[in-house]
Amino acid sequence: MTPLASYRRLLELAGPAYVVVAFLGRLPLAMSQLGTLLLVSTTTDSYALGGLSAGALAVANAVGAPVAGAVADRTGQRPVVLVQSLLGALGLASVVAVVHAEGSSDALIVLTAAATGLVLPQVGPLARVRWRPLTHGTGPLQRRLVDAAFSYEGAADEASFAIGPALVGVTVAAVSPGGALLLAAALLAVFGTAFALDPSARLTRRGATPLATGPLVTAVFVVLALAQVSIGMLFGATQTGATVLADESGRPGLAGLVHATLGVGSAVAGIATAYVPERIGHERRALVAAGSLLVLSLPLLLADSLAAAFVTVLLLGFAVAPYMIAVFSLAERVVPPARVGAAMTTLASATGLGYALGSSLAGRLADADGATAAFTVTVGATVLAVVLMTTQQGRLHRAVQAAAAATAEADADARVAV
Repeated sequence: MTPLASYRRLLELAGPAYVVVAFLGRLPLAMSQLGTLLLVSTTTDSYALGGLSAGALAVANAVGAPVAGAVADRTGQRPVVLVQSLLGALGLASVVAVVHAEGSSDALIVLTAAATGLVLPQVGPLARVRWRPLTHGTGPLQRRLVDAAFSYEGAADEASFAIGPALVGVTVAAVSPGGALLLAAALLAVFGTAFALDPSARLTRRGATPLATGPLVTAVFVVLALAQVSIGMLFGATQTGATVLADESGRPGLAGLVHATLGVGSAVAGIATAYVPERIGHERRALVAAGSLLVLSLPLLLADSLAAAFVTVLLLGFAVAPYMIAVFSLAERVVPPARVGAAMTTLASATGLGYALGSSLAGRLADADGATAAFTVTVGATVLAVVLMTTQQGRLHRAVQAAAAATAEADADARVAV
């Protein structure tokens, strides 16, 4: 089956409405971090407080998302995502109210951002979980379809992190930073709810399809989580550096547009990942992508204008989605099927932790030494990715082979039982 045929089959299985809702439902999370960073930093004149607030939102989301994912594995996604969408929308509106309220302390701003992050739904990771049950019954084609689905989801995530910051930038320029977060709240209330109520959510209950159980946290999974921490650091530091450059140019709204270019290149590369031959393992793909991240991030250390940042970040994006798709695909293979929801949300949480670390560190460095100092954190994050993927190739390969053998054995037992 060709990649295009795989994408068409996935669209038939899920339905066009689901694909649209699942994409729009992930935009608010993509908007929330930059929106918080811009709102707080421009209102308080402190990059450090802005980075701390955005980081608090990301860390709290990193704490809450795995819990929500684990509950969704047991009960199904519908009730979990519905509650999160409504509470998350209320939280985003509360951040705006607190920041603009006279006399609000720094601690109250940070705590409000954290409380909001705690309940924001991770629509992208949860959408990944639905593809295995959606493709159940497709026989030998399922593996190829799931791979194509993860390529699409990687592209969709990156597109959301291009469109989300772009929406923030446009709204900041046209209205205000607070208006950007209120727009995110409205999108979450509408499309997060629609994602929760989509019929595909029923397929995520334990028992809807036969799923093997087992431990989630293994040495391999820890490696994959650290890999996502590195990419989160890249996001946070790059976003902070772009914000500094935009502010220095007198056009703070362009910060979102600069960061959006990262998602543009990444989305294109994500779709193209489906064309990579199956014989090239995901652990090898992650290694190549990590090396590309390092090489393509180095020019950021020379970027002293918005134009230079636009070009460099665009090129850097072409390595982001292939790296993340490889990491998430490896996780989907090596964790027990019944724990995929917890696994996907935990990896997303690791990304959030990395974002918090990257944005906070880059914010402090930027307050002292400007955008270049912030971008050194971006480069450092890519070095971490290279070290991980270079030293852990054997471990990852063995884990994938063991999981494939276990799946084959389970399938053989099922055929004998029939």
